[in-house]
Amino acid sequence: PPARPDRRQSRPLPPPSLHRTAALPLLPIRCSYNLLKQELTQKLNPAVKWISSLAVHPGGDNVIVGSYDKKLCWFDTDLSTSPYRTLRSHQLAVRAVAFHPRLPLFASASDDTALHVYHGRVFADLLTNPLIVPVKVLRGHKVTDHLGIMACAFHPTLPWVFTAGADGVVHLYTD
Repeated sequence: PPARPDRRQSRPLPPPSLHRTAALPLLPIRCSYNLLKQELTQKLNPAVKWISSLAVHPGGDNVIVGSYDKKLCWFDTDLSTSPYRTLRSHQLAVRAVAFHPRLPLFASASDDTALHVYHGRVFADLLTNPLIVPVKVLRGHKVTDHLGIMACAFHPTLPWVFTAGADGVVHLYTD
């Protein structure tokens, strides 16, 4: 029979989201880079210290950024390199952000165990600014080791949102 590996030498890795955020350097200025032309196209200057998460709108021209200093920034890259709107609705660090792929919804999840769901409509007319309206605050996770909700994701077609918490529970919100 084949030799079994020594179990003492292998250590389990932390969850991917924790491992990734701990290993990445935190830079004060974020850039967009055109890989085809190999040139810098735009620098986004968020009004935050530490970026924790990022999501790109399905249309491609809008970006939301979550930060460990409790802020959520919406960038309209056609409008400016500074945030169009900075939302301060969380009490603790924002860990995850997500756009719905088809509906005008986006969400932010935080260590305060709150998932904030917003209506975020982007207009085809470039002269009209995006519309951002808070919809609902969802709760259900418990704080574990000073951590709350670690990840959030929308269903591809339905207005459902999934959350994964540090408490080891995955919630599905359907209303």
